[in-house]
Amino acid sequence: MSAPKVSVLITVTGVDQPGVTSALFEVLSRHNVDLLNVEQVVIRRRLTLGVLVSGHPDVAIGKRLHDDVTEAIHRLGLDVSIERSDDVPVIGEPSTHTIVVLGRPITAAAFGAVARAAAALGVNIDFIRGVSDYPVTGLELRVSVPPEVGGQLRAELAGVGAEQCVDIAVENYNLERRAKRLIVFDVDSTLIQGEVIEMLAQRAGAGEAVAAITGAAMRGEIDFAESLHQRVATLAGLPVGVLEEVADEVELTPGARTTIRTLRRLGFHCGVVSGGFRQVIEPLAHELMLDFVAANELEIADGRLTGRVVGPIVDRAGKAKALRDFANQAGVPMEQTVAVGDGANDIDMLNAAGLGVAFNAKPALREVADASLSHPYLDTVLFLLGVTRAEIDAADAADGVARRVEIPPD
Repeated sequence: MSAPKVSVLITVTGVDQPGVTSALFEVLSRHNVDLLNVEQVVIRRRLTLGVLVSGHPDVAIGKRLHDDVTEAIHRLGLDVSIERSDDVPVIGEPSTHTIVVLGRPITAAAFGAVARAAAALGVNIDFIRGVSDYPVTGLELRVSVPPEVGGQLRAELAGVGAEQCVDIAVENYNLERRAKRLIVFDVDSTLIQGEVIEMLAQRAGAGEAVAAITGAAMRGEIDFAESLHQRVATLAGLPVGVLEEVADEVELTPGARTTIRTLRRLGFHCGVVSGGFRQVIEPLAHELMLDFVAANELEIADGRLTGRVVGPIVDRAGKAKALRDFANQAGVPMEQTVAVGDGANDIDMLNAAGLGVAFNAKPALREVADASLSHPYLDTVLFLLGVTRAEIDAADAADGVARRVEIPPD
């Protein structure tokens, strides 16, 4: 009866170059061993290559295999270690969570604080990779979290993020994270910069009063529907042409086009759900090729705004309903939806979504969101979805739209 096979881990390190893997496997093929697993990482041209093989003890842990592998790798100027590896699973248990850290910059102190907080709760870091170098630095950690500390980990890391001035998002690492297929954005101060109602109010001479009402509504201090009626009333008498003027002046949030373009490449259904006004939003939605628009409609009579809205009001509850309607139309389960917003009016929508993202948001929304982003770049949403900057840039380059705008130092 032949002896059972044993496992050996071969680890190659050094400056990366073509032919390393080829040289190693040319040797291994001569020794009739079985391949169990291969993992490789290259950081700034420094290679770490791990190869797990099994074979008869006389071969796998024999001097000839050891010497042949060592000679082949040393000939290339790299280092190699060979060790028994029988007591570790061939492929380990999958990580339970991901931690995404975003900063401009991420200091060593900030990342060290993240690692300490995780270690203190018995959380093991299984894998780390960089996901972004622009417009922020982004790191993704895959971690194994003990069942009883998931909520505590989120709370601890939220404190670390506030103290270290970085954004930290903790998500379950499962198929659902990679199965998101529909996304909706709030419009004012999320997809676009500023508030459309305030731009209209400036033309009516009511800018300061409307801004104060908007701020109170976004903080959740007054009912949105009431605030909407108060603000729209100040627009009575404005000529309808003002709507087109304001639509032309709207500025997208930095990274918005990149975000929508990338999500469409990935097959996402993309839409907007806004407490703003359809007459201003629809031209932008058409330009961005969005699939869905839900917004309030201003009443117009004799070529002028009446100071009223018509139809159902898209308020806090209305936004959540619009998300559900959009998902139903697209045939996408709610667990596979994402909602991004910035104010208290978005609370129900973010709670309804599979992933709710607070974007430069008021405290009331940050408290209930699954993840919070504090940098003014909408494409940071993509990093929460597991998309890397390198993937974005490669796709843009292939389509001839690659472009990076220089960002002044903070």
